[in-house]
Amino acid sequence: MKNRKKVLAALLAGVMTLSMGTTVFAAAEDGYAVKATNTDAKSGDNDLVIAIEGSVSSMDPANIPDTNAISATRGCYEMLVAFNKDQELEGQLAESWEVSEDSLTYTFHLREGVKFSDGTDFNAAAVVANYERIIDPENKLRQRRTYVVAQPDGTEKFRVESIETPDDYTVVFKLAEAWSPFINRMSQFCMISPAALEEYGNDIMNHPVGTGPFICTEWEEGDHTTFERNEDYWGEKASVDTVTIKEVPEAGSRTAMLQTGEADLVYPMPADQIAAIQSNDDVNVLAADSNIMRYVTLNMDLPELKDEKVRQAMNYAIDKDAYIQLMYSGYAKPATSIVPSIIGGYKEQTPYTYDVEKAKELMKEAGYEDGFKLTLWGDNTTQEVKGMTFIKQMLSQINIDVEVLPMEPATISDKIYVEKEDAEINMWYVNWSASDFTMDGSVRSLLHSSMVPPTSANTAYYVNEDFDKLLDEGLATADPDKQAEIYGEAQTIAWEAAPWLFLGNDQILYAAKSYLSGAYVSPDGAFNFTHAELAQ
Repeated sequence: MKNRKKVLAALLAGVMTLSMGTTVFAAAEDGYAVKATNTDAKSGDNDLVIAIEGSVSSMDPANIPDTNAISATRGCYEMLVAFNKDQELEGQLAESWEVSEDSLTYTFHLREGVKFSDGTDFNAAAVVANYERIIDPENKLRQRRTYVVAQPDGTEKFRVESIETPDDYTVVFKLAEAWSPFINRMSQFCMISPAALEEYGNDIMNHPVGTGPFICTEWEEGDHTTFERNEDYWGEKASVDTVTIKEVPEAGSRTAMLQTGEADLVYPMPADQIAAIQSNDDVNVLAADSNIMRYVTLNMDLPELKDEKVRQAMNYAIDKDAYIQLMYSGYAKPATSIVPSIIGGYKEQTPYTYDVEKAKELMKEAGYEDGFKLTLWGDNTTQEVKGMTFIKQMLSQINIDVEVLPMEPATISDKIYVEKEDAEINMWYVNWSASDFTMDGSVRSLLHSSMVPPTSANTAYYVNEDFDKLLDEGLATADPDKQAEIYGEAQTIAWEAAPWLFLGNDQILYAAKSYLSGAYVSPDGAFNFTHAELAQ
């Protein structure tokens, strides 16, 4: 048996702190956690306020559509394993685990004495109850597609063959076949009180009950989510009394909240407003490489977008350097593959350099010299609208008339996850990050043919048998060299097919008051507040 207590997920450079016009690189061993930089600065209270751009769209950890929801649920829910501030995988509700030599059996040894916030016990039975809830098709949970894969013939394949509980604090997962991302995916498998599930069913999102350091007391989508410290938490008690996540889509308003002290941390920090606050000695701006992919999906079922030449032309018509400067003031890199460079197995591709003449030539070859009209969906935040407007202007150079349609995130979700015959989507301005930091986690749900809506977010309706086969082969081996070869070939196939407009990979930019420590934003864009401290 191979003992696995820690797995290094990625080799990352740490956080860069920008403060008072100077640049200081944090030591790598400090990880991503914010450190208080002004020992004289004090918070007026012990209540942490985080202002975010988007929305916390769900408090059901098994039915999460976005990173903000992941961030919020991690305040009150925990997993068997989790990534720490250094992006290492370690035990959380599991003290340790072992993996069999054939990589088919995972044995987790659970912590004893842990209770859910409703007073009931966490044990092996709770793990089984949560898994069974996820795979039950009647519940229609998004996380089901992690463990159950639709097959071309309409059948389903279950990745987990069985779960055994030798005793109350041991859980054994036996896989049907080797599946290399399994342990990383367990970092997204949250434990909900079985008693609460029995009482509330799928309305659990309005009644969160976990084992975490905080208890969710209020969730109002579109406005705020509030937590109180869990005084009966099994581990080290949270330092702050309460946490409030405020949804503030307007960038300037978030910055103003930070300056006045109404917010202690804001994310994202608008790059074009960094200069305005750097003179404040009570504010720190932090930057770190991310695994966030910025792109636009192209519905390949549309007659205008079926031809590969058209999609390639659209990519050549986008000035990525100008996009990065406009959107992130240079705190980003042009996309060079279908995933960011910090994802394991990344392979750099031949770039779609900005070349309007080449784009026009490709449009002519495809029979669309005079262009056509398309709609572009995206979130209705300041930053997203700016990005969509830029795409509109760029594509107008090759006679593509784009109508920008900003919407509430929930509205977009409702319009996207529909049956194929009901799809109205043309283009979607979006971003994605894989919280498990794997290649499969980064692309399967977005580009595998089994993941077209309503199953998942392959809104390009991209179907390529060779690509699918390579992704499936990558799952079946744990050999990193073989995986790199397989995933490298898959990246090239999708890159050349151009189902997306490949834009860039931005850095994580966030800002915090100088008296705040312990909070941070991970490379996947998830913010963590469980160890936050406010100097008093």
